[in-house]
Amino acid sequence: MIRQSRVLRCCAIALLLAASGAPAMAETVAELQAMARSSEAPASGTALARRQIANGNLLDALATLERVLILHPEARDAQLLRAGVMCELDDRAGSTAEFDQLRGRVADNILRDAIARCDAVSSGRTTR
Repeated sequence: MIRQSRVLRCCAIALLLAASGAPAMAETVAELQAMARSSEAPASGTALARRQIANGNLLDALATLERVLILHPEARDAQLLRAGVMCELDDRAGSTAEFDQLRGRVADNILRDAIARCDAVSSGRTTR
């Protein structure tokens, strides 16, 4: 059931991207296939998502992390990064749910730091 929910979330993100006319990082079938292969393993998928984030492609990064987590739901680094991307995308409810799932699964100090960064992003958004 959880896996099906993640698949549906991935589809919804893809539909939103298509409907918004947002430029995708990959534009050819070969590039899309390479991105899909890159996200088959947690480490390479998370690294790809970090590059996408660095380039300002948050929705692409979120989709990459979704692919990683569909295949590897135990990938805590990917889940933690996804929570951070959700914060950046102003999805506080989604990021809070991710943080709740990570309690007891990642070190307390790492989780505290991630939540503090999310709070700082949210605070910065309200003061602008």
